Amino acid sequence: MDYDVVFLGSGHSCNHGGMALALAGKKVAFIEANKMGGTCTNFGCDAKILLDGPFELMDGLRRYEDLCVEADVKIDWTRLMAYKKQAIGAFDPVLEQVFTQFGIDVIRGRGRLTDAHTIAVGDKTVTAEYIVIGTGARNARLNIPGRELTHGSSHFLDLDVMPEHMICIGAGIISMEFASMALALGKKVTFFEFAPRALLNYPAEYVEKLVARMESQGAMFHFGEAVASVEQTANGYRVTSGNGVSAEGDYVLDATGRVANVEDLGLEELGIQASRRGIVVDDHLRTSVPNIYASGDVVDKTIPKLTPTAEFESNYIAGQILGLSDAPIVYPPVPNLVFTLPRIGQVGVSVDEARGDAESYKLVNVPWGVQNDWVNNHELETDLTLIFDKEGYLAGAAIYGSEAGTWLDYLTLIINKKMTALDLRSMIMSFPTQTYMLWSTLQQNLRPF
Repeated sequence: MDYDVVFLGSGHSCNHGGMALALAGKKVAFIEANKMGGTCTNFGCDAKILLDGPFELMDGLRRYEDLCVEADVKIDWTRLMAYKKQAIGAFDPVLEQVFTQFGIDVIRGRGRLTDAHTIAVGDKTVTAEYIVIGTGARNARLNIPGRELTHGSSHFLDLDVMPEHMICIGAGIISMEFASMALALGKKVTFFEFAPRALLNYPAEYVEKLVARMESQGAMFHFGEAVASVEQTANGYRVTSGNGVSAEGDYVLDATGRVANVEDLGLEELGIQASRRGIVVDDHLRTSVPNIYASGDVVDKTIPKLTPTAEFESNYIAGQILGLSDAPIVYPPVPNLVFTLPRIGQVGVSVDEARGDAESYKLVNVPWGVQNDWVNNHELETDLTLIFDKEGYLAGAAIYGSEAGTWLDYLTLIINKKMTALDLRSMIMSFPTQTYMLWSTLQQNLRPF
């Protein structure tokens, strides 16, 4: 064999495990058809959080307009985008150097399986004892007239000029995050969503607060409306639903989901089952060919398809190959965060699950912003729901507020380690901070010891 392990892809579903294997002395290669680091690094999460930074700060300042902030802050999107392209554009060559320093061979091109141990890349082939498929996913496109006039998330995250009126097909995570930035710039956004509300997987009361805020900024939501067509007009585009509801704008975002990249990988010839949802794997992330694994967004799974999930799977596969464990994969609670303004986040047992099983769970709602205005940066609408199991351990949480990301990581640790109030009291936290107040609130509700 040319290699011990070859990865199809170089994103988070591949590179974490790949570097661990290389450090353990395995001969490793990444086959990459696009940019090093994959979608999240180049076309998704990293670009989004970089662009989000000044909007988060501006949103924080605007909360003080009724108290002490008088001058409105303005963001130059074009200059911000130029910075984003420079910063994010550097990742591809830098990551190739990093991988090479780890002793990993980087092969540029599209790989295709020809048998259980062989991959063709252009006019050459490489062989490996193990193969890991981490080809990720791409933007879905509605099969409607005018679908070629729509754009996906990667295109939006590269726009030099923010659209004056963006029409979003779908009111899920991507649309709501992008719309938050557009609305903060005073632009117009119209949503068409087939479902009865936005962000179906998140607490309805928090989503309603967010929708109401976005409507106050000029957003228009059309729920229960399936888009039937997109057509070009003299001034832009017209989006029309099956019920005849229409809107005209200068940019159309199709954010109706993502499709696993499983085409032309040679899967069918090897008997590996796959669909738009992804590759079918067992509880060890193995395909029907035992030495071929799949990791990340290309896997058909119910667990959230997130970057940290892909990283977790990549490290798990590395451990399997190194013989560190033969146990099936067990996912810990996965924190989910929507980078809207403000954020919505949740981890562990959901609010709906807890309400549906009152015998097993207790919900504690904390009107955080009202109670802790002095330490909460005047964000009065911040809300927190803590979910405890019948033994008193923290089992889940949901948050509406700008600091949801920081809190989620904190709460996820407490859930995973089944910490008690005694555990918290054995530590000293910095004061006065929001996390200190969270620490104090948890002590009042957690299992004593």
